[in-house]
Amino acid sequence: MAVKLHRCSNTWLKISGHPCWRVQKELDAAGVDYEIAKEPLMRGKRTLTKEKTGQDKLPWIEFEDGSVVREESSALAERIKSGHLFEGREPKGAAGTAAPPPPA
Repeated sequence: MAVKLHRCSNTWLKISGHPCWRVQKELDAAGVDYEIAKEPLMRGKRTLTKEKTGQDKLPWIEFEDGSVVREESSALAERIKSGHLFEGREPKGAAGTAAPPPPA
């Protein structure tokens, strides 16, 4: 799987103003192969989200190499729509700290 979309567990909620659906819809439209990782609705229980992004907000995208992208949903949707999803990301370690670069 190329990317993992971390989103709320309300996958049935498909309205244009919903942040998670906004990003998922753009992934679908762009033909990006992804899987959904359902995160808790309550911000206080989003341990993985906080560990990987340093925030408690959804949605966010995780790549196979462990790097992540977390932006506001409209910016993330635009990033996908413009074809720049895989650009400008850095591998992340625990607690949102930068990991060493991969070997060349």
